[in-house]
Amino acid sequence: MSIDASAELPGEAGGLKFAIVAARFNGEFAEALLKSVVENLELAGVSPDDIECVRVPGSHEVPFGISMLAEIDEHDCLLALGVLIGGDTQHHIMVGSNAGLELQRISTDCQVPVINGILVAENREQAAARTGGSINRGREFALAAVEMASLRKKLVERLNSYEPKGNSFPEEWEEGFDISKS
Repeated sequence: MSIDASAELPGEAGGLKFAIVAARFNGEFAEALLKSVVENLELAGVSPDDIECVRVPGSHEVPFGISMLAEIDEHDCLLALGVLIGGDTQHHIMVGSNAGLELQRISTDCQVPVINGILVAENREQAAARTGGSINRGREFALAAVEMASLRKKLVERLNSYEPKGNSFPEEWEEGFDISKS
């Protein structure tokens, strides 16, 4: 996401279902991020009844919650939220990278969009700017979730109505190969 991300709500989101897995660590910032995401989903037309929220201790645990919800397959899009702030080591970068890779894997394996809303900030000032200040990442994550949920719904409908145009293999292949003739 970037500072110049779209400010437009991508269409009507009524009837779409979302789940959020939000870390509790760095609570002040995590709460502001979660609040912004929920507010913006509702502004896009999502009913509060269609937003499920699961809390986990920290950002490292977020992929587990996302994975379980993806397997249940009751939602059109999942959002992973957390705030990592740098300290004396690079631990925040390692957790953010690992979580991001795992979220991408879950999304492709389970064929459900996962919005990676785990913020990696160098300091509290950056975290504050991105969770409630001048850069509203919560809004960006909500808008991306609505767009991806709508896209998933359209693509699933196309996939469900897809009818193959016949067997693309020659008829003699239908019974398999006889390797003894080689």
